[in-house]
Amino acid sequence: MSIKSLINKMRRPSTATLGSLLIAGFVAGIIFWGGFNTAMEATNTEKFCIGCHEMKDNVYQEYKETIHYANRTGVRATCPDCHVPKPWIHKMVRKVQASNELLHKALGTIDTPEKFEEKRLQLAQNVWRSMKQTDSRECRNCHNYESMDFGEQQRRAVASHDKGLSEGETCIDCHKGIAHSLPALYEVDPSAVTGSAGH
Repeated sequence: MSIKSLINKMRRPSTATLGSLLIAGFVAGIIFWGGFNTAMEATNTEKFCIGCHEMKDNVYQEYKETIHYANRTGVRATCPDCHVPKPWIHKMVRKVQASNELLHKALGTIDTPEKFEEKRLQLAQNVWRSMKQTDSRECRNCHNYESMDFGEQQRRAVASHDKGLSEGETCIDCHKGIAHSLPALYEVDPSAVTGSAGH
């Protein structure tokens, strides 16, 4: 086959050639999407989250002492339940943001307990700000006002939830430190923490 006839064939592809290309593209797309989705889900597990010692030795140990880890109902909220959005677009945005965390892992920014504690306030503020911006979306995957049985709550909790609801507050405004230790500065003076509601 000469180059000229090959060029002519490419200019006027047969129906079979177009069909083959379409089928090959469709199959390649399915394989790519399956691989991509599998990789995304593999990075959405607690095992993956605590794969680096910075998380396993610090925040994971704290989390194991909270009601989110062990409770009377046996319902456990894992790292991705609280830190990775379920809606696909928001999940992808979070994954892109997580690339910054990978950079700091490589740089060794928080690779010792001392370095971690030094950065704890900044890290906590980043998470609190994100949760505030999304109206505590990840909290609401498990908790929402409509499902709360206020008759089973203590009077103080009912009053706080009622006030928060009427004032447009979100979960993180009052529930900082629910799954991880609060930064030392926050414990000394909550009003000194930028963006804090001071609850």
